[in-house]
Amino acid sequence: MDNQNSRRDFVKKYAGTGLMILSPQIVRGSQNNSALTVGLLGAGRRGTAISGIFAKNEFARIAALCDIYQDQIDAASKIFSGAKTFTNYKDLLASDVDAVYIATPPFLHPEHFEAAVASRKHIFCEKPAGVDVAGCKRVIAAARKADKTKRISFDYQQRYGVDYNTAYDMVKAGKIGKVAMIRSAWISGGLPLRTGHAANEEKIRNWLYYPEYSGDIIVEQNCHNIDVVNWFQGTHPVKACGYGNRAIRKTPGNIMDSLGVTFEFADGTVYSHTGGQFDIRLFEDVSETFIGEKGTIRTSRQGYQYYSKPRVAPETVQSPSSKGDITKDAVDKFIAGARTGQIENAAFWAVESSLTAIMARESIKSGKPMTWEDLKAGNISA
Repeated sequence: MDNQNSRRDFVKKYAGTGLMILSPQIVRGSQNNSALTVGLLGAGRRGTAISGIFAKNEFARIAALCDIYQDQIDAASKIFSGAKTFTNYKDLLASDVDAVYIATPPFLHPEHFEAAVASRKHIFCEKPAGVDVAGCKRVIAAARKADKTKRISFDYQQRYGVDYNTAYDMVKAGKIGKVAMIRSAWISGGLPLRTGHAANEEKIRNWLYYPEYSGDIIVEQNCHNIDVVNWFQGTHPVKACGYGNRAIRKTPGNIMDSLGVTFEFADGTVYSHTGGQFDIRLFEDVSETFIGEKGTIRTSRQGYQYYSKPRVAPETVQSPSSKGDITKDAVDKFIAGARTGQIENAAFWAVESSLTAIMARESIKSGKPMTWEDLKAGNISA
């Protein structure tokens, strides 16, 4: 970690974020050699897909499903046969599952995270932590009360990816010297769209397209890039200035599909981010680039590139363990950690990255620069 005052203040305020190694007997008692039973909260596309990764791990089993829509429960039940089903998340959390995977729309994360902490389960939660400052504060308050024998992870997958960790170690070891500038991009295809549902279900069925439910695209999706940069920098930016619009997308909802944000860190380092989310796939770039005084490292889900010679493009280095599927890395590490006592409370840095994305969104909305102090003081638009 660096010694910047902003980082010290953040860590001091949200103490307890580090990894702890506990005795397996403390964590799971006599169940240490049995499969971790997992309850899925939110059986939509993402929840069902990632639960499939849980199910492929020999040390985990999807034992319960919960969703407010019966059709989603029925579809998931065909995949995870024998799992108990619930329509109320409180009933799922009152069951005997060891862990809960929260895959509900982001605006519900604070409520569901808070309840999961109270139920004393291991927690694997989708990002972001919340869609607004109030929700993020609620997550922090709950995290402070968490059972210290339970693992709390968020699905910011890059933090668990083998190649991302190698690149992180290289940056911290000084391979590229002092980081002088950072850029990132999430330019990719469009979002999945649900059809055939009742009109009064539209905003929940297609929550991705509605800012009040998703946080808008920079908070729901581009937050991955932002989290990588916060992680590598060891702190969050103190200011953001951005612009965004709907360049191509017409319907549904009203989230942006095109945006650009410039961030500034307390030490003056400039970080620029570009987001484009179009149905066309003629060009894609989902990556982060750290430009240093002695070299450059570019990270992505396909691996990393280390630029150390002028005008020589390096090959992409990719670990054979994950082959780009860093979500599997995140899930497997969660399962192993919950079972063997490698305990983390990732809620604190997950909130930090979520708030950084919210700061950028608020700048775009207001048309003026937004600072970290503005967020803390509540000086944001309604």
